[in-house]
Amino acid sequence: MRLSIFSMRSCVIAMSLLLSVGGASALEKPTGDVILTITAAHLEHPNIDGTAQFDLNMLEELSGRSGEMETPWTQGRVKFSGPLLRAVLEAAGAHGSTMKVKAINDYIADVPIDDALDLDTILATRMNGEPMSVREKGPLFLIYPFDKDPGLYNEKYFSRSVWQIKAIEVTP
Repeated sequence: MRLSIFSMRSCVIAMSLLLSVGGASALEKPTGDVILTITAAHLEHPNIDGTAQFDLNMLEELSGRSGEMETPWTQGRVKFSGPLLRAVLEAAGAHGSTMKVKAINDYIADVPIDDALDLDTILATRMNGEPMSVREKGPLFLIYPFDKDPGLYNEKYFSRSVWQIKAIEVTP
């Protein structure tokens, strides 16, 4: 049986579309220094050794927000910006009920995943427009939307606002 050129061309186009759709959700490998590693029992989009690793550029390409606010850790109002935590979890394909947010100094906070899904929590990469150094609580700082919801301005959420984040483990 011979396929016509039209049929072969249609098959090639269809295969190309299928491959491009399948690759759309794949997480690229970082090209810069890795600043965040996400682990979970099952990640839909691992990119290195079963983990989802991100460099600064990867994070800043995700859907984000900025907010100007006062915090207990800064003087006066500062502007934080970065990807929404839920966008980072979606990029990794991480699902669960709790996140263990780990800092460079091994501080760990248990954060309900609903904080990422229901609140506009920012995985801040910048403060006042500048990348945050480790000295300035960077490279990543979990910031709650204190500017949008003053009810979050309390010890419960302060204790979950981890700075110098290096990893997030999503647990069932």
